[in-house]
Amino acid sequence: MTELEKGPTGRRRGRGARERILSASQQLFRQQGINRTGMDQLCAAAQVSKRTAYQHFTGKDELVAEYLRRFDPSVLSSVFDRTDLTPRERLLAAFDVPPHAPLCPFIAAAVELHDPEHPGSRYAREYKMAVAARLTDTAREAGATDPERLGEQLALLIDGAAARTRVLNADAFPEAAAIAAVLIDNAIPATVGGDRPREAVSS
Repeated sequence: MTELEKGPTGRRRGRGARERILSASQQLFRQQGINRTGMDQLCAAAQVSKRTAYQHFTGKDELVAEYLRRFDPSVLSSVFDRTDLTPRERLLAAFDVPPHAPLCPFIAAAVELHDPEHPGSRYAREYKMAVAARLTDTAREAGATDPERLGEQLALLIDGAAARTRVLNADAFPEAAAIAAVLIDNAIPATVGGDRPREAVSS
């Protein structure tokens, strides 16, 4: 690609074409879905020619995978890397999701793509495994007796709350957080100090 290649509107197109394509994909894929968004529409929104788009991405499959990578490459660093929270508080902070947040893009992509070998499906799967791993590491730091199990339980709760919130159009995360608190406190021995509330937790 040359820096002076012209797009469909006749204006000069420079090195920002890739970013415009990704920006258009983030908007259109979230608004109307991956399958309903064609390359022609993406190129029009990004103001690039299809030739330019295919110079940056081999096809729509690669674009979908890159679209997903842009959402959270550090895997919830805004939650798990916080130094002002205890490990238990970080586990619960993972449930602090705004009530009107869009459906998790990784869940949405996996549902739409169907094919488990699609690059987007593989990336969504890897991301969800990475989230469970971070939950597990934090559970271990909090002193959980079986951090792997707790990590998987909390990951399941998060994804379930995300899907239920979307289907029912009602915020399911507060209830999920309450369930998570019980799971967390039951998983941490009473002898672990400082990070567990003083109140007894019932099963």
